[in-house]
Amino acid sequence: MKVVGFAGYSGSGKTTLVEQLIPELRLHGLRVSVVKHAHHKFDIDHVGKDSWRHREAGAYEVAVASDRRMALMREFERAHAPSVHELLAELDPRADWVLVEGFKDSDLPKVEIWRAPSPEYHERPALYPHDPCIVAVATDASALPAPTALPVLDVRNPHAVAQWLLAQGARFDYVPQRVEVCE
Repeated sequence: MKVVGFAGYSGSGKTTLVEQLIPELRLHGLRVSVVKHAHHKFDIDHVGKDSWRHREAGAYEVAVASDRRMALMREFERAHAPSVHELLAELDPRADWVLVEGFKDSDLPKVEIWRAPSPEYHERPALYPHDPCIVAVATDASALPAPTALPVLDVRNPHAVAQWLLAQGARFDYVPQRVEVCE
């Protein structure tokens, strides 16, 4: 499987780009999975539903399945932020691509989403000058805050971003046993 992260500050457009990349990659017949970093307490089931009732009763894990989908919820007895590698190990290995949203401090190869300052989006420091795992920058800006030799992609053109990912595919091969510093 190939794994690529998408890093950036809140509001930079990570979710939108990942959402747009999924169908672009699927057009090539690829199976795409997503790992998303969530903050604080979140829920995917609702009060009163069977899965919620089982979880609230103290179940460590609740798996819900139908003939169309499966979801697994696990309650941690103590606060534990799983690493991106732990989450990747939980996925079906038949995925062709895994798009990882968030986990900006991970050691995965990542595309930084950097937005030009606007009234809606305040300038934040760029990650790429200090993170050797950033392999490209996707932006809507005409100029970046610091010079770079990295590829600069148009965040507004998910087709072009997908084409770049596919062309660079070998660099995103995920080998769980191999732990190395990004180059």
